[in-house]
Amino acid sequence: MLKDIIAERQKKLAKLKSREINPYPSSVKREASLAEALKNFNHWQKIGKNLFLAGRLRAWRDQGKIIFADLEDETGRLQLVFNEKKSKQFDLIKETFDSGDFVEVRGKLFKTKRGEKSLAVNSSRIIGKSLRPLPTEWFGLKDAEERFRRRYLDLILNPEVKKKLQKRSEIIALFRQLLQAEGFSEVETPILQPLPGGAKAKPFKSHWEALGEDVFLRIAPELYLKRLLVAGFEKIFEIGKNFRNEGIDREHYPEFTMLELYWAYENYQSLMKFIRKILLKLVKNLKLKSTVFNRPWQTFTFDEVLKKFSDSARKNHLDNLNADEAAEIFKKEICPKLKNPTFITDYPLALSPLAKSCSGDSRLVERFQLVANGWELINGYSELNNPEEQRRRLEKQEEKYLAGDEELSRVDQDFLEALEYGMPPAAGLGIGIDRLVALLTESHSIREIIAFPMLKEKEQNK
Repeated sequence: MLKDIIAERQKKLAKLKSREINPYPSSVKREASLAEALKNFNHWQKIGKNLFLAGRLRAWRDQGKIIFADLEDETGRLQLVFNEKKSKQFDLIKETFDSGDFVEVRGKLFKTKRGEKSLAVNSSRIIGKSLRPLPTEWFGLKDAEERFRRRYLDLILNPEVKKKLQKRSEIIALFRQLLQAEGFSEVETPILQPLPGGAKAKPFKSHWEALGEDVFLRIAPELYLKRLLVAGFEKIFEIGKNFRNEGIDREHYPEFTMLELYWAYENYQSLMKFIRKILLKLVKNLKLKSTVFNRPWQTFTFDEVLKKFSDSARKNHLDNLNADEAAEIFKKEICPKLKNPTFITDYPLALSPLAKSCSGDSRLVERFQLVANGWELINGYSELNNPEEQRRRLEKQEEKYLAGDEELSRVDQDFLEALEYGMPPAAGLGIGIDRLVALLTESHSIREIIAFPMLKEKEQNK
């Protein structure tokens, strides 16, 4: 069936070419978006304006001497009416136009007897002939994997998915504006790095031919952003891609967008207050009717949250757990229970090799995480600026790495040398943009708000 439909459309394409009509022109006449046409509808109808519009044909309804169709662009939809007596080359339109084609139309705005705002088309042409029918016309696109695999169709057929991606763009742009208004400068640091560092993760590896050296896609920009603190920058942030060679689930995807921020002469406590203020401004400016950030906020230490939310059978054994075991309980058991925005503070040192130790207890570090509705959204801390202590911690990580733990940070000699020139006391954080957007758009998974999530290639395509 699909082959027959494609063959029929190819015949229509050949017919256009036989008439010396270019179905893929480089220039288009378009005087307004559909949203602008609808906004100015009454005025343009009153003055009888002949208006050029452009977009994709949808819902093609051929009723013999009259054809109804919907014209769609990024801003909205408008009904088109083709009339045998008023539309030029009406027969050619019937013979060659299909739902899915991109067209340029010219005509006057009017209301049908039913009161529907429409355009009476007096001239038209195809500006992008489609050779495949949109899925709703012949088989639908309901399978989740197929939706992600052919995302462009998902976005055409599911307006709510497109709205989420548009909201993502709005959130990132607004975040930039809010930080810049607070005096932060946006910077860029390398994605290809000689050593991966700044987080616990297995990296992707590549090779730089010109240098003859292996390189890694960054797992975090942290160590380079701290070099900028050494260089004298005081309020900086970066929004960019990170890459971690890990599994895929509701909260994780190997290629993701991270916002990292560093602020000299501040600590994790002041940064917690600051980021709460920014998030509340963000949701206010987004004009969201309801958001998790408008619920009561709460704060617990890492030890407190484990004791408060662990199941009763485990409470008596918490003191005997090592840091990694406690972290696993926190991630798998505790986080899903934290619905309100919750700051978790004062983590075990073993989980945070780049954070400054708590002054009252050297076993803990000045670190916080923000969890909301079960999502781990933000990780921040008072940055360790003691080069000798940082070297000791990284060397201990290196020993474990050489023993087989591929996720641990390596000893970065260049970074340690930079620290020896002096880095001011500072606070820093990372925000998972994908998770934040998923939370604010009430999406089940971060794949819903990633434009093109990668899937394993089908066997028949290999």
